[in-house]
Amino acid sequence: QVQLVESGGGLVQPGGSLRLSCAASGSISSFASMGWSRQAPGKQRELLATIASGGSTNYADSVKGRFTISRDNAKNTTYLQMNSLKPEDTAVYYCNYRLFVDVVYWGKGTLVTVSS
Repeated sequence: QVQLVESGGGLVQPGGSLRLSCAASGSISSFASMGWSRQAPGKQRELLATIASGGSTNYADSVKGRFTISRDNAKNTTYLQMNSLKPEDTAVYYCNYRLFVDVVYWGKGTLVTVSS
């Protein structure tokens, strides 16, 4: 199995930046895609960004141009650089690992609060 641990969340002012990290361990496949999603209270989970094993990325419109996903395969770590944060970005952020369509793992999440 795969274990994922998110870190880097916290309180930040609007317009500020945070970088989230996702450390993966266990039976990690080099073919897996990584992603970040978030869930705000009372709302559905929203997929924000994905990065394939080869480095190609996709972003949700809500974060496009502000967030950047990256990965360091040597460190088994995936990052989400978040810039120009807005109060609407307040949510629990989750890292996910996906191999094919039926093997998915999620971390426990890290809370990001954007408030003045």
